[in-house]
Amino acid sequence: MIRYYKNKVCLNVLATTVENAKEIYEAAEGNVLVGVLSANYPDVASAVKSMNEFAEVLQGQLSVGLGGGNPNQWQAVGDIARSVLADHFNQVFTAVSYTRANAINPHAHINALVGPSGTVGMVKISTGPLSSKSEQPAVIPVSTAIDMIKDMGGNSLKFFPMGGLKVKEELEAVAAACAKQNFILEPTGGIDLNNFEEIVTLILKAGVQQVIPHVYSSIIDKESGLTKIEDVKTLMSIIKKIC
Repeated sequence: MIRYYKNKVCLNVLATTVENAKEIYEAAEGNVLVGVLSANYPDVASAVKSMNEFAEVLQGQLSVGLGGGNPNQWQAVGDIARSVLADHFNQVFTAVSYTRANAINPHAHINALVGPSGTVGMVKISTGPLSSKSEQPAVIPVSTAIDMIKDMGGNSLKFFPMGGLKVKEELEAVAAACAKQNFILEPTGGIDLNNFEEIVTLILKAGVQQVIPHVYSSIIDKESGLTKIEDVKTLMSIIKKIC
């Protein structure tokens, strides 16, 4: 089961090695989902073998990722769910049901990727491999998207790509809808040490009960490719401040 600091916030950051994942887990005091990207593996079999090692070290707090929201990885993530007891799976909107049906972990948390639409209160749900390329995107009210995610067996709305605070007004509307419908929100894209506090505070003040902020490239060391442990500690100190 996912651990949230004071039952409110759980970090989501990336790791490419088991050792880095272990250090992240300890730095975040267990209040973290460590993302491992399916796109980093040549096939499902190799991903399963590696991810099971991560899951063991993380006590299940593994987040199986697509890879930059790549819709072409939807089936890989859904198939990995058959063999890895991870607590968290990232998925495009159109493949949530596939992943839920496959997941061997009955308590697995599955998010649904929706994007900003350019209109406050509306989100783009055409995030699958074909629909993401459609000439006319599918844009619907946030509230309807949440109901559809629930229908498909999803647990949260992943709002991506945000570009940090570039779509602040849209984020506020998404947070308000999640709060009203008692739904978990996962803000993703362009979140860094400078805007993390404002983004998470905005979401919590809107009344969202639980939030999973994804902080990726901004805290990864460019030379080693590893998530910086000191930055994880900094993020945890901010979480403790606002919770």
